[in-house]
Amino acid sequence: MRAVDIIMKKRDNLELSKEEIDFLIDGYTKGNIEDYQMSAFTMAVYFNGMTDLESTYLALAMLNSGDVLDLSKIKGIKVDKHSTGGVGDKTSLVVAPVVASLGIKFAKMSGRGLGHTGGTLDKLESIPGYNISLKEEEFIEQVNDIGIALIGQTQDLAPADKKLYALRDVTATVESIPLIASSIMSKKLASGADVICLDVKVGSGAFMKNVKDATKLAKLMVQIGKNCNKKMTAVLTNMDEPLGNAVGNALEVIEAINTLNGNGPKDFTLLCERIASELILDSGLVDNLEDAKRLFNQQIENRKGLKTLAKLVHAQNGDESYIFNPSLFKKAKYVYEIKSNVKGYVNHINALEIGNAAMMLGAGRAKLSDKIDHTVGIVLAKKVGDKVNVGDVIATIHSNIENVDNVIDMIIKAYLINDIEVKPSLILDVIKEN
Repeated sequence: MRAVDIIMKKRDNLELSKEEIDFLIDGYTKGNIEDYQMSAFTMAVYFNGMTDLESTYLALAMLNSGDVLDLSKIKGIKVDKHSTGGVGDKTSLVVAPVVASLGIKFAKMSGRGLGHTGGTLDKLESIPGYNISLKEEEFIEQVNDIGIALIGQTQDLAPADKKLYALRDVTATVESIPLIASSIMSKKLASGADVICLDVKVGSGAFMKNVKDATKLAKLMVQIGKNCNKKMTAVLTNMDEPLGNAVGNALEVIEAINTLNGNGPKDFTLLCERIASELILDSGLVDNLEDAKRLFNQQIENRKGLKTLAKLVHAQNGDESYIFNPSLFKKAKYVYEIKSNVKGYVNHINALEIGNAAMMLGAGRAKLSDKIDHTVGIVLAKKVGDKVNVGDVIATIHSNIENVDNVIDMIIKAYLINDIEVKPSLILDVIKEN
C-alpha cells in the first residue's frame, strides 16, 4: 500500500477503505508519510468530502493513534458533553455537577482555550488550588467516589489529531466538515463515555457561521458516534451574541455559581437545562424530556448541583469556599461602565467582537503560550431584545490596564441598537438521528 495511491483515490472522489485510512494515519503519526503528502490528502478531502463511514474510520484511526481511556471500572452510565466553542460558554460548569448530582457519572476531559476566552480548564483554574491533572486511576476513583471529574486531556490522547490539525491550520483545510467531525469525535471517543451531547454553536461568535453547515457537521458527528455504539445528541445553539452575560474566566465561574443558585441569566440557564436534560434522558434515568427538565430544575432548587460542584473542587484540591462565597474571587483593578448614547432595542451583538475585546484584556490567548488573566473580562448589561435608553449601561469592563479606549470602541461597535424589537432564538435544532 502506498500513500500516493490513497491520495489519488480520494482525488478521484472514490471511497477509501478502513485499511487505507488506517495506513495513512498510522504512517503520518509515525513520520513515515510526509507533510506534503498529507497536505494533498486533506485538500482532496476538502474538495471531495468523505462518506459517513470514511469519517468514522478517520475518527477511529486518530482515536487509536494514542491512549484510549478505559472507563469500564466506573460503575454505571458515563456521560460527557462537548461544545464547538463560543463566547461566554461556561455550560460544563453547570451541566456536569447537576447531572452528577443525580447519580449519573460525569467523566470529562477538557482542553484549554485558544482565541476569544479561556476554555473550561482555564475557568476552573481561576479557583485557587484547582488541579486539572489527575492520573487515570485517580480520575476513575474520583468519578466512582463523587460521580464527577473535570480534568485536562492527556498528551497522548489522539496524537494524530493534534498533528493533523496543525497541518490543516497552515494548508487552508480547517473548514472541511468531515475533518472537523473526525477531529472532535476522535477525542470524544477516546474519553470513553457511553452518552455524548454535542453543543454545536452557530453564528458570528462560532466556528460554524450558518445553520446549513452546522447541521451538516452535527449530523455527521452524531452518525460517527452511533457507528461506534454511543448514544448521541447534538444541540444547535445560537452564538450570534455571547452566551449569558459574563465573558472572562473568573467572571464566568461566578455566573455559573449564580446559575446553580437559581439566579443565572435566562439564556444560559435555558441552554444548561436542555443539554443536561438530553444527557439525563439518554442515560435512561427518565423516559421523556419533560421529566428530565423537571429533574434539572429540582437539582437547582435544592442546591444539590451547587454542592456537587463544591465536591468536585474539593476533590481536585481547589478551595470550595469560593463556590459558596463567590465574592472571594480576586477582582480586576479597574471597572469601566459603557453607557449608550442612543435609545431603542438591542438588535444584535457581534459575539466575535466581544470575544476579541475580552482577549485584548487578557481573558484569552492569541497563541497557546500566552498567560491568561483570570480576573478580567466583560459583563453585558443588555442582551439582544432588551430595551435601551440613553445613559443606560450596556456593558462593564473589568480590567487590570487603565487605558481601555480600544476595548470600549470594540464593544460599542459590537452593539446594534435600533427601533426594531427582536426576540432571539437560542436553541435552533436538536439532532438525534442522521
